[in-house]
Amino acid sequence: MGLLETIRDPRDLNRLSVEQMERLAAEIRSFLISNVAQTGGHLGPNLGVVELTMGIHRVFDSPRDSIVFDTGHQSYVHKMLTGRQDFSTLRQQGGLSGYPSRAESVHDIVESSHASSSLSWADGISRARQLTGEGDRYTVVMVGDGALTGGMAWEALNNIAADQRRRVVIVVNDNGRSYAPTIGGLADYLASLRPTLDAVRTHHVYENTLGWWKQRLQNGGPVGRFTYHSLHAAKRGIKDWWAPQGLFEDLGMKYIGPIDGHDMAAVERALLKARNYNGPVLVHAMTEKGRGYAPARAHEADQFHAVGIIDPETGKAVEPGGKQSWTSVFATEIADIADEREDIVGITGAMLIPVGLHRFAERHPERVFDVGIAEQHALTSAAGMAFGGLHPVVALYATFLNRAFDQLLMDVALHKAGVTIVLDRAGVTGPDGASHHGMWDMSMLQIVPGLHLAAPRDATRLKEELREAVAISDAPSVVRFSKGTVGPDVEAVERTKDGVDILARRPVDEQSNDVLIVSVGAMAEMALQVANRLGAQGISSTVVDPRWVLPVPGSIIRMAAEHRIVIVIEDGVRAGGVGSRIRQEMRAAGVDTALNEVGLPVEFLDHGTRAEVLERVGLTARQVANDVVAQVLGTKVPFARPLPGQDMPTGQIPKIQ
Repeated sequence: MGLLETIRDPRDLNRLSVEQMERLAAEIRSFLISNVAQTGGHLGPNLGVVELTMGIHRVFDSPRDSIVFDTGHQSYVHKMLTGRQDFSTLRQQGGLSGYPSRAESVHDIVESSHASSSLSWADGISRARQLTGEGDRYTVVMVGDGALTGGMAWEALNNIAADQRRRVVIVVNDNGRSYAPTIGGLADYLASLRPTLDAVRTHHVYENTLGWWKQRLQNGGPVGRFTYHSLHAAKRGIKDWWAPQGLFEDLGMKYIGPIDGHDMAAVERALLKARNYNGPVLVHAMTEKGRGYAPARAHEADQFHAVGIIDPETGKAVEPGGKQSWTSVFATEIADIADEREDIVGITGAMLIPVGLHRFAERHPERVFDVGIAEQHALTSAAGMAFGGLHPVVALYATFLNRAFDQLLMDVALHKAGVTIVLDRAGVTGPDGASHHGMWDMSMLQIVPGLHLAAPRDATRLKEELREAVAISDAPSVVRFSKGTVGPDVEAVERTKDGVDILARRPVDEQSNDVLIVSVGAMAEMALQVANRLGAQGISSTVVDPRWVLPVPGSIIRMAAEHRIVIVIEDGVRAGGVGSRIRQEMRAAGVDTALNEVGLPVEFLDHGTRAEVLERVGLTARQVANDVVAQVLGTKVPFARPLPGQDMPTGQIPKIQ
């Protein structure tokens, strides 16, 4: 039996020697490589935090002491040390989450996988501890993988450092990267720090002595105060020459490090010093992403930040390749557009390769900007660039647009800035779970005045709509697409004058116009399947793709008036979504045709494959078709308009109590 199998609770680490801890670290890395290779997941980041996570659990007492991970993809080792060593269903439906999960363990606190929020959690938790008489409990944060490039982290740090009574320990996992190498002044600053000894500086006797001399000298008149300031300046100068740490200490935050984050003994010593200080402390640990796994270390792009199923020996993907992804289609097209237009610039938030701006950057490196994990800054900076005569293309994961809504509304839209936002991983994304589904964007965007929103159904339409988007110079434009591989093109049988594609007409007879199916983006294949199922039941249908769902095309409203019922199929939340907006536009035009919004419920959806999640919420061709048949027959609301000579159905309307 290996050491790892004997660890069922963090307290089990206390009986191990330093040598045994080092053996355990090796076992953990071997476990991660062999298991994550079978399921896919965040491999590189977790290989880099093995010793840090072990040290945190050995020095602090979870769950009495609260441990917060920023971002949660660094938590695999934490899961293993807290009794969760079955990784066979990692990120699969019903299996282990790829992020902390309160449903899994009392040791997990923050489930969101959005970066740079952990310090705000720590600020809130530590304040609560003080106010409830539990100020002796520690709040420990592991922050890294680029998360300190996010402004929210610094807002929280400013508050934490202002209260020297709170027991907050911030462990900076400094691997120099987020997905790719971390960009910016802060990253350069952290890289400049040199090792130093902190034992004396963080000892309580040292602090008490400094406090005593400070009070005596400052109360000693002009000479005393002059002496104090002179000695303090000299001390600061010597410290900053030996180990520049002023950025943190100017905030009032004690700084320990940099330390070797893979030296188990050094990690434990540093964390013990931090714990014994009894106030806010920052421990700066230098680590390697992908530590101990040669294929990850050799992978320059992202050092196996996230992998699919791979051969653990070689690191090569074993899943069938060759299929074109939505991201790769965008990557090629935006690079080609940039070749043609010198005013096009790209902006990304620490995800150059994942969002497909890398080809643009390879051809025009001076025109692509990685702003770090700072979506708010990205949007307002884009507004400024537009004012300066450029056309920015901001590429983000759809879930991260949530964080920059105010900037989109007040800095971009209010100023009618010609900015294009490209949202990757829109809709249900699958194994990363609730905080990574890109399902909120279309509802949020409905309320932004003047915004243009496109949802391409295939690769050809993505290229086409992207070019249309960057041609808009007086309003924000958004192009959203799904995660994964793009299917075959779905050709239209006709295009209306205002750009709506009619994908299919399924008449039953010359007079029938039963159902208008409005398909949004990647839902086109499902919409066509629904139409086929309806046809088999003698119900006629027309399937259309608006291409641009905002503003709502007039032809959609006209066709709605000609049909008995409208079905809008979208992979965003139903509340305030595309269907809701079309309904409002219909009513404003005096069209009273019934409309049913078919989309995602307002729920946080657990991880699983895209197909599994859609099946779970009833968003399948079979379920949609069954509902539409019932609506046409008048047994389910909303009822289709009756045919001439028919009475309005009463159906199964429940009585209101």
